[in-house]
Amino acid sequence: MTELLADHTTLRVGGPARRWVEATTLHELVEVVRTADAAGEPVLVLGGGSNVLVGDDGFDGTVVHVATRGIEITGGSCTIDEPGAAQCGGAVVTVAAGEPWDGFVATAIEREWRGIEALSGIPGSVGATPIQNVGAYGQEVAQTLWSVRTWDRHTNAYATFAVGDCGFGYRTSRFKSEPGRYVVLSVTYQFQQGDQSMPIRFGELATRLGVQAKGRAPMTEVREAVLALRAGKGMVLDAADHDTWSAGSFFTNPLLDAAQAATLPEAAPRYPQPDGTVKSSAAWLIEAAGFGKGFGTPPATLSTKHTLAITNRGGASADDLLRLARQVRDGVRDRFAVTLVPEPMLVGVSLD
Repeated sequence: MTELLADHTTLRVGGPARRWVEATTLHELVEVVRTADAAGEPVLVLGGGSNVLVGDDGFDGTVVHVATRGIEITGGSCTIDEPGAAQCGGAVVTVAAGEPWDGFVATAIEREWRGIEALSGIPGSVGATPIQNVGAYGQEVAQTLWSVRTWDRHTNAYATFAVGDCGFGYRTSRFKSEPGRYVVLSVTYQFQQGDQSMPIRFGELATRLGVQAKGRAPMTEVREAVLALRAGKGMVLDAADHDTWSAGSFFTNPLLDAAQAATLPEAAPRYPQPDGTVKSSAAWLIEAAGFGKGFGTPPATLSTKHTLAITNRGGASADDLLRLARQVRDGVRDRFAVTLVPEPMLVGVSLD
């Protein structure tokens, strides 16, 4: 039976896979990839399908759907919450790559594992989170991640990376910078224990919760607030809402050097980074370049709730979505001399 990748991606586009394999165990996942590599067959490793745009011709090779499961406490922990304040009695938790991310977040909150509560509502699988260094509302996975176990397709061997060796940066990692090399098998996190959240570092979330910046709130309330904020932006999956037929934010916030940042209008957001670069807001640049919410012609438009999301209004092709993405990218570049970079993985297609 032919599997259409449109049925396995949140953008709901993508042609057929020549071969489809559902890998439910770590051994099966490694063996499928190893065997295909030995035969010289192209491989696409697919998790939740929430951060990928697949071309209309599909994928002429083996698509391995990561469907492994398991959440295991593998040790206790001591961490530093604030400078000079060691906190012990937490948990080291190893999670299979195929576990749904938001389900794991809900489990963490239920078990009072602190540090990922602000990452509620993000679609996709656990194994994808270190690749993008997924983050939102002042948290990112690098803050709680302990190690990542992988299959290295270049050396044909298992490889485990401690957090300091993962090359984490804004929406990037060593796994993203060497695309296709590593298959994430499991992710290990180190959590503090408690029912109160980590310090709230995102203004919009703090306001919603009624706390001061760097204040705390019950993790259950943080999750509820984050889910409400994300739903208001069309960022919580809902089959009935075409604003959620997307890959989330289609472009990353640009990192600019000081000279580039100085050329932006005074009103443009600027967030100085530790490495000397300046992060601006892709959403602000898109809107200021004339692309407002809902811009475009169905079946492909910007979300009516958030200008960073390119959405399938029903029946869109990959080419429809790419035409709109190019129009937005080129319009921002022409207006501000800033080239936005797509966040989703592009399979069989290009913005060039």
